[in-house]
Amino acid sequence: MGEVEGTVQGHRDGHGFLMPDDGQSDVYLSSQEMHTVMHGDRLRVRIVRLDKRGRPEGRVLEILERRKKPIIGRLLLESGIWLVAPEDKRYGQDILIPKNAIANATAGQIVAVELTEPPSLYSQPVGRVTEVLGEIDDPGMEIEIAVRKYEVPHAFSAETLAQAAKLPDKVRAADMKNRIDLRDVALVTIDGEDARDFDDAVYCEPHKQGRGKTAFKGWRLLVAIADVSHYVKPGEPLDRDAYERATSVYFPRRVIPMLPEKLSNGLCSLNPEQDRLSMVCDMLVTEAGELHAYQFYPAVINSHARFTYTEVAAILGNTHGPEAHKRKTLVPHLLHLHEVYRALLSQRGKRGAIDFETTETQIVCDDNGRIEKIVPRTRNEAHRLIEEAMLAANVCAADFIAGGKHASLFRVHEGPTPEKRGTLQAYLRALGIGMGISDDPTPGEFQAIAQATKDRPDAQQIHTMLLRSMQQAIYTPANSGHFGLAYQAYTHFTSPIRRYPDLLVHRVIKALLGSKKYVLDAHKMDAANPMPKRPGKPASKAPTPASASTEAERWEVVGAHCSANERRADEASRDVEAWLKCRFMRDHLGEEFAGTVSAVTSFGLFVQLDALYVEGLIHITELGGEYFRFDEVRQELRGERTGIRYATGARVQVQVSRVDLDGRKIDFRLVREQDEARLLRGAHRDKFGEKHGGDAKRFDKRAEKRARRDAASAGSSAVAKVEPMPVPLPDPPTAIDALERIEQVDRALQAERRKSARATKTSNTHPVKAAKRTARGAAKSVAAKSSAGPSAKATRRKRSGTN
Repeated sequence: MGEVEGTVQGHRDGHGFLMPDDGQSDVYLSSQEMHTVMHGDRLRVRIVRLDKRGRPEGRVLEILERRKKPIIGRLLLESGIWLVAPEDKRYGQDILIPKNAIANATAGQIVAVELTEPPSLYSQPVGRVTEVLGEIDDPGMEIEIAVRKYEVPHAFSAETLAQAAKLPDKVRAADMKNRIDLRDVALVTIDGEDARDFDDAVYCEPHKQGRGKTAFKGWRLLVAIADVSHYVKPGEPLDRDAYERATSVYFPRRVIPMLPEKLSNGLCSLNPEQDRLSMVCDMLVTEAGELHAYQFYPAVINSHARFTYTEVAAILGNTHGPEAHKRKTLVPHLLHLHEVYRALLSQRGKRGAIDFETTETQIVCDDNGRIEKIVPRTRNEAHRLIEEAMLAANVCAADFIAGGKHASLFRVHEGPTPEKRGTLQAYLRALGIGMGISDDPTPGEFQAIAQATKDRPDAQQIHTMLLRSMQQAIYTPANSGHFGLAYQAYTHFTSPIRRYPDLLVHRVIKALLGSKKYVLDAHKMDAANPMPKRPGKPASKAPTPASASTEAERWEVVGAHCSANERRADEASRDVEAWLKCRFMRDHLGEEFAGTVSAVTSFGLFVQLDALYVEGLIHITELGGEYFRFDEVRQELRGERTGIRYATGARVQVQVSRVDLDGRKIDFRLVREQDEARLLRGAHRDKFGEKHGGDAKRFDKRAEKRARRDAASAGSSAVAKVEPMPVPLPDPPTAIDALERIEQVDRALQAERRKSARATKTSNTHPVKAAKRTARGAAKSVAAKSSAGPSAKATRRKRSGTN
């Protein structure tokens, strides 16, 4: 019960959490405590109590630092009062704006606000408009909102732009010194149709070496990566801005690059038929797909062609087609690349790497930046070819750094935690899957489960649970291997144009090649934010930017900074895509679509539409008039009364009922009550047996016949009237009607059960016991008659004599 310092993270429901600087457990802050603070403030709180699960709850003691970043929101005018509703709902409070501080903005526009008065216990925060972004429907406005909402740096400093302007437009002769000249090697780039920066080129040829048992037979694979480190030096303005961004951010129709365009699309990009500086990973791959040897060296290359994935896949599919005819001089090299890819792929299977087939989507926008359509992005042989080549180069880079015992950043992906492992095991048992995972699971176990269940109807649900059980990949100097790819050491080397960790890896490799040591700059510690918590790592060992004194701690801080900015870029991209999808679905309100349940929660079902690849929520209140219980193990909702179940992978028909653009939410409701009645009948059969399920089905058919007969008679009687009135068709039975019908059947069945139970009390189904009981009863009856006969006659005679 001590005092803790940290940063506030608000929640849209009004409460919040303090994220401690030392990485300890989050501290809950009630809605009342959040009245005086805002999301992003730094506080000192006292832990006042622990809840039943041992989680701390705090009370605010002191506000150490107020958030200084502008807040993005929509300017509103309500009852003569100007206010701004923040786009980020974690702020939890609207901001009052004096009339003279709206900066010529009009109601409904998106603005940036700077706080002038912080919130208090009895008053809202007050601010002034510092920037008017425009109307909510302006093209590209969703991106402008996202980059400010998630604090993505989107403008280079003047010093960075000045330094970029001084760089040459092409490679100079002085830059080629001490480099291997590979301009005559047929290296090519293979990227997507919409790619603008090309940071990798590949080449492959068959290779034989030696004789006898030590002879080598396989391929020589070259992966050339843009040498960004030649132009971006430590401590310079270009490096500072690149480190602050840490990654490029990709939006539909727009990219916020890590480096200025002169570098990312020009001087560093491996454009076709242009001399470019590169770092080359030169590998020998055996026929079995094993890495036999490798070496790194700086080189100068000239890309012989710019291929797209679609073009390469067409050439590999038909080497005599029109695409192959256009590139006939390069087709043999592509075939060699395909051969080494097949070998590397076989080795991937041997080591047990996890390979889930997932469907990715691509948003196609029109000229105004609105969604025109959403199409699935299919992975072909060309995608996989480049992926395997890049994986091989990354593994060689990690091995080279580990062998040189130099500090660097590894890409670490750890396996499931004990809690997630237990949840996954219970889930697999509940589905009746005989395969499980051990206490110390391997990637091969996960891949075996994925392969064994790939043909099941619920395969997507099972694969999703397998993915959720694993931890998120991070950048860290502590090499713990890559669980998903089944590598002992793995790093990122192949994308220095768009990822800062790759640039650091290039610098480390160059230092090792020159027998030197690369030391991190002090400015990186000043620029780093407080480190986020790392799952499974003790808080006492987690350094902060201010406390990082050793080389290992500095690398830990830089890795955490790059990991956090990677997640920030993903969140910003998802936010823009969600906004575009909501704007797209506003034009489809009231329309019906077929979909698949993609996730089940305690509050409803998430459904992805088959035709549009858009996801929305069916709230649990839309599922019918009964109580649904969430089964966390099976990941399903089950009705307590009828037994109807909704699980991931279920097919449903939905109607778009509501679109919340501000909240980035799409709501659906279930339609096609006939399908619901079928599900209810199936649940009824599961609960009471096939016979009673048939009774319910016949009951439903009789009800439907009566409805049609009533409608027909109503229509015929209306014709005979002088003023005919239109007769509405009977509404189709709803889910509630079906439930009522099943309840009636239940009551009838229960009455029959009670009647039969009373009848069986007086009988025994065992034939021998029944025969013995009958014989005993008959004997008793005969004995009673024989003993009662004479006395009865005597009594009658006596009575007759007396009379």
